[in-house]
Amino acid sequence: MNLIQSYNSDWKIQFETIQKILATTLDGLILSIQHVGSTAVPDLAAKAIIDIDIVYEKDNIFPQIRERLATLGYYHNGNQGIPQREAFKRKKGLLSNSILDTITHHLYACPKDSPELKRHLLFRNFLREHEWARTEYTSIKMDIAAQTQQDKAAYSLLKESLATPFIEKILQLAK
Repeated sequence: MNLIQSYNSDWKIQFETIQKILATTLDGLILSIQHVGSTAVPDLAAKAIIDIDIVYEKDNIFPQIRERLATLGYYHNGNQGIPQREAFKRKKGLLSNSILDTITHHLYACPKDSPELKRHLLFRNFLREHEWARTEYTSIKMDIAAQTQQDKAAYSLLKESLATPFIEKILQLAK
């Protein structure tokens, strides 16, 4: 199977399914749960991984978010080098969940004023609104996947250098 796939409308449904679980678990603590990344943009090719940002109001809420996510089998994996964006991973085999274990996803928690959250939303919204940008970004990603022979690790490394100029251009246009 190709690493980069044509847009799949199931991605929205998968996000909504995970969102319901997270919203119930985090009730009263958060502002929103955002579907970000390429799977959040209709008609954009993507890796079949749902990217999710949990948005919260104040930093003092974060420990409670971390504790409640632990009840779903997530552990806090630090900010992975990106300030104000905390990553969560699932502990395999500890707490099984028929949904969270079967839908591939990345989960982050960000305060509402996080620069990374702002970047995610600006980029997503611009791509949703501009067909030319979706077409160009799809082409860039397909070219990188072909150059790396569909290797996920090599794709991620090469994407960092080859897609960054496009992403930065879109972020400037979106502002």
